[in-house]
Amino acid sequence: MKNILKVLLLLTFLITGANALQKDEIINVMTAKVDNALEVLKQKDLETKDKANKIFALIDEIFDYELMGKISLGKKTWLSINDTQREEFIKAFETKLKNSYVDKLELYTDQKVKIIELSPYKKTRLQLKTEVVGKDEVYKINYNFYNNKKKSQWLIYDVDLLGVSIVQTYRKQFAGLLKEKSFDELLVILKDTKK
Repeated sequence: MKNILKVLLLLTFLITGANALQKDEIINVMTAKVDNALEVLKQKDLETKDKANKIFALIDEIFDYELMGKISLGKKTWLSINDTQREEFIKAFETKLKNSYVDKLELYTDQKVKIIELSPYKKTRLQLKTEVVGKDEVYKINYNFYNNKKKSQWLIYDVDLLGVSIVQTYRKQFAGLLKEKSFDELLVILKDTKK
């Protein structure tokens, strides 16, 4: 089960990547990006780091790491820190998220990603429902989008893996740590890639 979750997290990132994604383009663009990302994974001559860099080049455009980090940290803590601390936190959060992804690249064994539908989600948002089809089982992954009006595009702010939100999982972890540690101590832990 642990390896399945790791593969699902890997495929979560594979599906993403687009330029200034608009609402009516989401399904087509995401379908094309899934195919491209899966092709990168199948390139046996590429080192893991090179595969990761190619995929990051795709996903950086569509994930809103700042919003993900902000929600994960929680409003109260976010408002209590200064701009420099916020910037450091978001950078460390993004790095941690990506490092967890790189660790899982070797686990890919020819799973397929099927896009099911794009539907309204929480009034003003959209949810792209997908399935990861493995040899024996099918797993649901939902991508939650919001309309970033500053960038005039739809961005992913959370992903539900098997019904569990990545952002809410981090939020619980950070809230637990902040009961015993300061924000600066949390930041040190987050920057430590071994934890």
